[in-house]
Amino acid sequence: MTAPTPLIAGNWKMNGDSASLGEALATAAGLGSTKARVAICPPATLISRMANALKATNLLVGGQDCRAEAAGAYTGDIAASMLADAGAELVILGHSERRSGYGETDALVAAKTVAAFAAGLEPIVCVGETLEQRKAGKALEVVTGQVRGSLPADLAGQAFCVAYEPVWAIGTGLTPSTEEIVEVHRAIRATLTEVFGAHGATVAILYGGSVKPSNAAEILHADEVGGALVGGASLKAADFLGIIGAV
Repeated sequence: MTAPTPLIAGNWKMNGDSASLGEALATAAGLGSTKARVAICPPATLISRMANALKATNLLVGGQDCRAEAAGAYTGDIAASMLADAGAELVILGHSERRSGYGETDALVAAKTVAAFAAGLEPIVCVGETLEQRKAGKALEVVTGQVRGSLPADLAGQAFCVAYEPVWAIGTGLTPSTEEIVEVHRAIRATLTEVFGAHGATVAILYGGSVKPSNAAEILHADEVGGALVGGASLKAADFLGIIGAV
């Protein structure tokens, strides 16, 4: 069976303005012949401008979240169809910062995943354990439970990715050992094939959590690692290209 195409996605979080478009253009210009798909998920205020600026390039644009509902009285929220209308092709869902800071449950992430598919977006569904859960020996239980709960089984055949982000490694500079990363990615793969059958073997499983040029090669060439969800290192083209070049 064909291996999943790697995806390197940059999550700009609440960073970036008009001047930052230059970093996206520099990233696009430096992609060369990479075998990975590459995306940047900027703040919603930049999606339309970035999509227009990158129209003639191979760099994809994504959103960072969407509402489960298609429309309604939800002040400040953004529907998946609005992201698509602005030029997004992907959307990050269930990021640990949304789960912890906004109380998002697996069921809500699953509903958002359905909404993303309906709008023609490719979801990047995030899962990951806290330090307390890892210390308690529950990392695999927590992560595989999130995979089952956040991805509706009737969506087999759709295009999506899963991003494993150990919560304790995001923005801390800490990184799990390669063995720990592989253990979790293999557990995710087993769960995906259990839920989605043969299609589960084609889903890219990204790693996220303090990925940088200095550790990218070791992480990206580990078993069952099919790309990366990159935070701070994606804000500067030079750093992001260093990670992309490690694929």
